[in-house]
Amino acid sequence: MLSRNSQEIRGKIDKKGNGKDVGQFFRFPALTWILITLTSLASLLAFTWPLYLPESLLGLSLTQDHYWIFFLIIPLSLFALAIEINRGVIDIKAIALLAVLASLAASLRQIGAGAVGIEPMWFLIILAARVFGPSFGFALGAIAMSLSAILTGGLGPWLPFQIMAASWIGLFAGCLPRSLRGRGEIVMLMLVSLISGLSFGFLMDLQLWPWIVGGDTALSFQQGGAISENLKRFLTFHLLTAMAWDIPRSILTAVLVWITGRPVINALRRTQRKSVILSEREMERTAA
Repeated sequence: MLSRNSQEIRGKIDKKGNGKDVGQFFRFPALTWILITLTSLASLLAFTWPLYLPESLLGLSLTQDHYWIFFLIIPLSLFALAIEINRGVIDIKAIALLAVLASLAASLRQIGAGAVGIEPMWFLIILAARVFGPSFGFALGAIAMSLSAILTGGLGPWLPFQIMAASWIGLFAGCLPRSLRGRGEIVMLMLVSLISGLSFGFLMDLQLWPWIVGGDTALSFQQGGAISENLKRFLTFHLLTAMAWDIPRSILTAVLVWITGRPVINALRRTQRKSVILSEREMERTAA
């Protein structure tokens, strides 16, 4: 039996006739998206709480020693994917492709090991999410970043933030207008690459800033201070660090999309169409 995603795509091909755009063959149902939304809201709180929450909330001091709380975000964000795989909602071919691309993206990240923002993994996540949709992009970002951390031993309080930021980038790239093609599509993806590279650095600085800067400087986080004052201090801190990390990451990702975007997108779309064709043959054999 085919998954519901495969059946939906087959219907799209039958209607379009040419199979040029088969849509998303990896799609979460509404219940899973509700869980992902709740996880994203919890992650947003984890990123931004120093700006507006008091030092102690419900008797729990939200200090760096208690960041283990936010590690709950990791299994929660991936739990939805595991449930859908177990239920057979997601086609097995999509799972295999997700595993291959996640492994490749994690390997690409090792090339620069994060040095001065050199992280080639982002262009692959953006291009794959563009082809396969927001569900695939969200899952690819989460799994690729998790696997990368395992490969490098980069396990720490920063990991859940990296996973969610990568998931959001994949989600964002997968939500782009699907009607745009040709040179305009590549330009759009280059712009997304620039935004994503800068956004990732912004989010990572936001979760790190309260702990990395001492308490007696003009850039330090002031517990209980006004939001405007702390935001001003953070933006100053961020701009002083962005030149060395975020801008190289953004430029590298945009350049890789410009150079490889068209052949990689075409290859991924061919893979997508072949997966649907194979699913149709399985359907025919099952019916026979």
